[in-house]
Amino acid sequence: MSLYSFYRISKPSAEKVPAEKVTSIYKSLRNKTFWGVTIAYSLYYVCRTSISIFKQPLIDGGFLTEGQLGLIGSSFMFVYAIGKCLNGFIADYCNIRRFMATGLFISALVNLIMASLGFFREMLPSILIFILFAILWGMNGLVQSMGSAPGVISLSRWFPLSKRGSYYSLFSISPDIGKGLSYLLLGVGCGAVGWQFGFLAASVAGLVGAALILFTVSDTPESKGLPSVQELSGEQVTRTDKKPTKELQKMVFRHPGVWVIAISSAFLYITKFAVDGWGVLFLQKERGLSLGDANIVLACSTAFSIVGTILAGWLSDKVFKGSRVKPAILAGVTCAASLFFFLFVGGEFVMNIFYVSLFALSMGVLYCVVAGLMAVDIVPRKATGAALGIVGIFSYVATGLQEITSGYLIQYNSTDVLDEAGKVVEKVYDFGPVSWFWVTAAIISFVLPVMNWKKMKQSIDQE
Repeated sequence: MSLYSFYRISKPSAEKVPAEKVTSIYKSLRNKTFWGVTIAYSLYYVCRTSISIFKQPLIDGGFLTEGQLGLIGSSFMFVYAIGKCLNGFIADYCNIRRFMATGLFISALVNLIMASLGFFREMLPSILIFILFAILWGMNGLVQSMGSAPGVISLSRWFPLSKRGSYYSLFSISPDIGKGLSYLLLGVGCGAVGWQFGFLAASVAGLVGAALILFTVSDTPESKGLPSVQELSGEQVTRTDKKPTKELQKMVFRHPGVWVIAISSAFLYITKFAVDGWGVLFLQKERGLSLGDANIVLACSTAFSIVGTILAGWLSDKVFKGSRVKPAILAGVTCAASLFFFLFVGGEFVMNIFYVSLFALSMGVLYCVVAGLMAVDIVPRKATGAALGIVGIFSYVATGLQEITSGYLIQYNSTDVLDEAGKVVEKVYDFGPVSWFWVTAAIISFVLPVMNWKKMKQSIDQE
């Protein structure tokens, strides 16, 4: 069997399911597939959040500098951006079960290798450690890009349009579940015994997720002897639905709305990943929290992010009667304001939890509406992966630039405190410049799509 035939979308089964069993089998396979990709994608995030949690131990141990960590983070994001674009287009043609499982399996192996580098740290020069970390984390970015598109495509293949928004909101909580697991399992659980064990735990989580995909996910209803989701739901098949996937992917490029969403998502991701990637360090150095307490703050925030993501679909469909603009404005203003208070006002442990949780709640809504529902609303079903690819490359190139910019803004706005012998005993940070960078990005992320949404919808309707 060739690599192409192994990964291509499954052919319809010659053996058809009896009519009286279609509904029950379809619902069973649909639910297994949905929860399989949702849980597995959360474990994808465990395998990519690991390095963010252990930045401070890596710095304090003289393993890596802030600037080097920024470069390593950017190597992930730049490769991820390219991979997400390419894999978004490829996934439209692929067996999502095999494609998604492969990415998570390799990601688990990368985390395992990085754990081993920590155990042999004394045997390797510092510059070699930095180079190996950058290469390995860049490789992780490539295979991590094989997770999102198959997950969303599974929704298109298994759910009618009437239910896709609700289930997309549920699927979108996967990153927050994964980050919450990371903060608790890796940060709190492994922080005391060493960052090497954190990477090892992430590897185990990834292997479990790959196995879960293989045992629960089905590629298409047709591959299981079932009718298409459109036939099952009574959904009208339009002329667009009948067009070849390649032609529909070309249509995506012609929609200016897709590019507006892509740029907006880029600024959204700058803000989102700034807090995810540098929040632990900020809480330790600016607020004086321990590694464990800093991870507890961010772990608490993930619960609110999950609530916000789930609320996004309900707010948009029920409260605001299908409007994407109103929830974007509400969430955007709240997001920017709470981030400002977190960075510039601060307070005790409880207040940090409050500000970060409010930020996470509003970010969950904004993330789902701007980077998700708005994009899904304006593209054909069979070109979902292509749209996600375009949005993805903008989002993660921006995130990579954020990693570099934030890393060096933090590093060059810090001061070494020396003892009488000239030895560095403490490093004092000024987070002011990087904080304004993050807040500005948060404002742009919702103002841009809100101002252009009517034009975006008009261009789509005219297509």
